[in-house]
Amino acid sequence: MKFVIHNRLDNVGVAIDDIRAGEEVAGVYIEDRSSGPRLKAINDVPLGHKIALTNIRAGEKVIKYGRVIGVAISDIRAGEHVHTHNLKSLRWGVLAKR
Repeated sequence: MKFVIHNRLDNVGVAIDDIRAGEEVAGVYIEDRSSGPRLKAINDVPLGHKIALTNIRAGEKVIKYGRVIGVAISDIRAGEHVHTHNLKSLRWGVLAKR
């Protein structure tokens, strides 16, 4: 297993080891330790970073822990690294407006 999924509603998992581009990786759901999806990594995903579980279209919500953590600012393919280059946090946006 190379990534974990915190909630069945999530569309991103979290790498529990460095993932290299082109690597076939499998995930596990934390809640019940059942097998998650198998993905082919599009690019490198460092330990602790997010990997897309499904295709996420620009403007679509990114969900982790069963909660919306941000919005995709570009189309994200399943297996792609999800980070500040393609995700805008909703939390930072709220704080920036204060």
